[in-house]
Amino acid sequence: MSNKKILVLPGDGIGNEVMSEVLNIINWMEKTKSVSFDISERLVGGTAYDKEGNSISDETMQFAIDSDAILFGAVGGSKWDNVERNKRPEAALLRLRKDLDLFANLRPAVVLDALVEASSLKLDLVKGLDILIVRELTSGVYFGQPRGISKINDTESKAIDTQLYTTSEIDRVSRVAFDLAKLRRNKVTSAEKSNVMETGLFWRNIVTELHKNEYSSVNLEHMLADNCAMQLVRNPKQFDVILTDNLFGDLLSDVAAMLTGSLGMLPSASLGPLSEQGTRAAMYEPVHGSAPDIAGQSKANPLAMIMSFAMMLKYSFNMQEDSQLVEKAVQNVLLKGLRTPDIKQGAEKIISTKEMGNAVIEELKILSGN
Repeated sequence: MSNKKILVLPGDGIGNEVMSEVLNIINWMEKTKSVSFDISERLVGGTAYDKEGNSISDETMQFAIDSDAILFGAVGGSKWDNVERNKRPEAALLRLRKDLDLFANLRPAVVLDALVEASSLKLDLVKGLDILIVRELTSGVYFGQPRGISKINDTESKAIDTQLYTTSEIDRVSRVAFDLAKLRRNKVTSAEKSNVMETGLFWRNIVTELHKNEYSSVNLEHMLADNCAMQLVRNPKQFDVILTDNLFGDLLSDVAAMLTGSLGMLPSASLGPLSEQGTRAAMYEPVHGSAPDIAGQSKANPLAMIMSFAMMLKYSFNMQEDSQLVEKAVQNVLLKGLRTPDIKQGAEKIISTKEMGNAVIEELKILSGN
């Protein structure tokens, strides 16, 4: 297989720890399979700000543009709370999404059998749960203008954030949701606030029209976003693919993540549009944050980062069998009762970040016969 150019951005906090375990898996794959990865590693987030004066440099952005895929760890921490907004760790993430046009964020929420009791919900509500949230990622209130804080008079100020969407922005992310639903259980739930927001009504109308004209074979339902949040904890199995905007997608995906028992188990993919050559920019990252409170203590769960790598193999490199191999290895490790602290339920054995990564590699060896 030809080289696959991957930009590795470990970031802050536990980002370096969990990324190290993915790099070990990549090394194992290169030694045992006919595949070669061309890895570049750069600073991002708070660590980049400390050493380069910005959370992501123009040079790193060029590496991102030139890569086939990006593996992103996590950024942020209270250390950088007082940094100006456009240089804060989170600004790097927003720039990567915007400049690479990573408009479709895929966040699966899957409850593995071995972790079914880690969820705070009753077993019958979450056993076998498999939801995919498709979140629009490059527009909406996080990017809309005008925005900012200004004074009205000596005693009063105001803050403005603008929720803005265009027809094409809603159309293209809706197509992703409908196309993925066809490969799953053929149902899309579109979540918005059409009862009180003009953008919500606009969103509903565009999704409805697209469904009518091109995707009528897919089951579509509309749901107000606040009701969707409630239904996720009331009856989550009613959902297959949830389609939603940037803000509500941020909120709903975190709710869905906790149905699985831990943010440490949830991967994500952010995809750009298909080029004429059939390629697309893509970034893969765990849903969890930088967790500075446990950084450097070998307590971090690397499985979300490892599963994000599995998504990269699937969506960027069409390595379906290898993607499934990694996913199966993760499941087998959990079935053997190995746990990091965040997913411990009872008498299972607690292991370190590195031990969890090593355990996944041992399962990969068993499954592949290598």
